[in-house]
Amino acid sequence: MGNRISAVIITFNEETNIGRCIDSLKPVADEIIVVDCYSTDATKEICQRKQVTFVENEFLGFANQKNFAISLATCEYILSLDADEYLSPKLTQSLLKIKEGLNVDGYTMNRLSSYAGEWIRTCGWYPDTKLRLWRRGMGVWKGQGIHERVEIAGEYTSKHLEGDLLHHAYDNITQFLEKIQRYSDIYAREHRYKVHSSGLKIFYKTTFAFIKSFFLKKGILDGYKGLLISVCNANFVFYKYSKLREANIDISTSLIISTYNREDALELTLLGVLQQSELPNEIIIADDGSGEETKNLIEQYRKQFPVPITHCWHEDLGFRLATIRNKAIALANYEYVIMIDGDIIMSEHFIRSHKRNARLNQFVQGSRVLLQAELTHKVLENKLIRFGFFTRGIINRFNTIHSRFLSSLFSFYSNKPDRIRGANLSFWKDDVIKVNGFNEDFVGWGREDSEFAVRLKNIGIIRKHLKFAGFGYHLYHKESSREALRKNDLILERAISEQLTSCQNGIGKYIALSKAS
Repeated sequence: MGNRISAVIITFNEETNIGRCIDSLKPVADEIIVVDCYSTDATKEICQRKQVTFVENEFLGFANQKNFAISLATCEYILSLDADEYLSPKLTQSLLKIKEGLNVDGYTMNRLSSYAGEWIRTCGWYPDTKLRLWRRGMGVWKGQGIHERVEIAGEYTSKHLEGDLLHHAYDNITQFLEKIQRYSDIYAREHRYKVHSSGLKIFYKTTFAFIKSFFLKKGILDGYKGLLISVCNANFVFYKYSKLREANIDISTSLIISTYNREDALELTLLGVLQQSELPNEIIIADDGSGEETKNLIEQYRKQFPVPITHCWHEDLGFRLATIRNKAIALANYEYVIMIDGDIIMSEHFIRSHKRNARLNQFVQGSRVLLQAELTHKVLENKLIRFGFFTRGIINRFNTIHSRFLSSLFSFYSNKPDRIRGANLSFWKDDVIKVNGFNEDFVGWGREDSEFAVRLKNIGIIRKHLKFAGFGYHLYHKESSREALRKNDLILERAISEQLTSCQNGIGKYIALSKAS
């Protein structure tokens, strides 16, 4: 089958384009394969009339659909086109010329796109070089959404073909704007929680996109059409980053509050929730065996709260913080978990800050503002929940400053197992399940947070230490007993030395129960 070419095309409702595309391929292709995702127009009838191989398949995403199409090819070389593309006469001649001696792994070609019937060579639209012809078995489509491309692994030989791959892009501005909306939706959806977006980024990216297209890429030479395309290019950048910004903060959260027989502090924590600029979607009280007073307090606040409160309780058999946290996380109904202790009063933008900093492959460690004993007594007595930089009785008062600008400058990433405090932590629930949650072999105070963070690090989840945002005010209390610390240190040291990614005694049993119920 050497020196033979399989042409592959994917389609959906392409009746206006597919005939032209197929006709341009017939002189050079030994077989033409069209993979269609159940078009509702005349695409199927046109393909059948032109006697090409026509296969219907549910849409798998652009890259996956194209890979499925090339898996059906039988010739030695693959030529992949979109339905709105076709070969120019010169490119056809180039392909016919090399067909008798195809001897390299890949061939590139320039793509020339049109707007309203006019070929556009400015605005960054040309030469738009593409790799579209390659040796079967070497190239695959990679990427998602609007950025799919052919990649050949390792070193390979290539040549560039003369002639253009003609692209019928847009007939009018309505089509252009419709594609901008559709592709910006795809971009936001597929980059959600992966790429940061802000008002400043939207402004400078949009501005530069216009300058680049109209001036640097000489769109100005095409007059009105150059201006229109440059504005639309900038619009695409504006929309994709604006939609991404909204997608990044459109996140559902479960707030988990750990407590044990300290209902006076828990009440202030709940009052702190009510002052939040953005509320969580639900609250779960992880109760390590408190008495009736705590239960009664939760019942009292449950009636007046704007979001659901779940009381997750187990019997008091000693300090079992890891266990009750696992049980609470297993009950969480939402994708992102924010975890605090029941002696933390959250700053006003606490929930919002954690949500804005939620990214895939990271978890967030927030800061604490430490209140001295005398101030804590006053706070509990008067039910105070608001503090400032000059409040007396604060130890580390610089932690009281909320500034998104300073936060962007001074927040940092770290994989060290120190400075981990579950009193102010947030993470994706799916990541917790991957490492089997907190290790319930920890009984007694100490190191359960650090060991959990080590296992997250070992699966590639990095810690972001959040500064000047997402902080809480920590009420003073006597230090917990350290008698279990040596045993707990050994568990932590094992996780570090053996690079553990999971634990035996973790959240999995509760997840299985919740699925069964």
